[in-house]
Amino acid sequence: MKAIRVHSFGGPEMLRLEEVSKPQAGPGEILVRVRAAGVNPVDVYIRAGTYPVKPALPYTPGKDGAGIVEAIGDGIKQFKPGDRVYLADSLTGTYAEFALGNAGQVHALPEKITFAQGAGIFVPYGTAYRALFQRAKGVAGETVLVHGATGGVGIAAVQLARAAGMTVIGTGGTEAGRKRTLAEGAHYMVDHRAADYQKQILDLTGGRGVDVILEMLANVNLGKDLTLLAWDGRVAVIGNRGTVEINPRDAMSRNAAIFGVVLANLAAKDWAAIHAALGAGLANGTLRPVVNREFPLGEAAAAHQAVMEPGASGKIVLVT
Repeated sequence: MKAIRVHSFGGPEMLRLEEVSKPQAGPGEILVRVRAAGVNPVDVYIRAGTYPVKPALPYTPGKDGAGIVEAIGDGIKQFKPGDRVYLADSLTGTYAEFALGNAGQVHALPEKITFAQGAGIFVPYGTAYRALFQRAKGVAGETVLVHGATGGVGIAAVQLARAAGMTVIGTGGTEAGRKRTLAEGAHYMVDHRAADYQKQILDLTGGRGVDVILEMLANVNLGKDLTLLAWDGRVAVIGNRGTVEINPRDAMSRNAAIFGVVLANLAAKDWAAIHAALGAGLANGTLRPVVNREFPLGEAAAAHQAVMEPGASGKIVLVT
């Protein structure tokens, strides 16, 4: 099969399309013919060697994917060859024509969701759910600011928050991205490049501030975020690309909390809650992954550059 391989950490040029052996499904495993693989910023951090957990070299990148069950190993009862599925991580990496997953990594893909959309479920929607509900404890009636609402995780967060009965304020750097995110459920969108964007957000809350902030670029925004919080406000840090200076008194004076978010080392009950919620939302139509651009598998390097560009709107995927 064809697969993207990384033999050393570094720039996008490290992503090489190679011919490798097709994996075989062992006991408790499922082989998926990948139709689309999701590209996420975390894939870039891992490839660059800056992510805290580094895979053994060489490796095939990718945590998101969708396709058709090709084969099943002994003990697999819930799937059969031909079933449509999405991958929530895998044993072998999803930037490939085939990927191997265990029973906990493979999930049914509703007919109404395309393979390209299915490649944008696990990391974006899992991260957004983890941040909004399991870390920040968002509840109906509260106001959430999705700071960077036009990308894959941002749009997922907007849809989840709107479906949960929260008032949703988003930010985005392009007019097209803001319009798309309004269409996906945001009540208000603000241009975070505007000099007075903080005042605009506070004005939308009548000066009270927001209850929850989902932050996609903490090294730029965290200090400002703390001044936008209401009493008992919470910031969930989803993305960060450097260091930042904050004034702790801005958190103290609001009885505020800052939470880090990562999709790793979760308890079994937390994974179960995430997949149950995402499955229900995909089935009833409240969750609708938005695909921005599709690249051929061999253009993974270009996809890695695109996913890090400012003003992204929707999901970047590789198609096989």
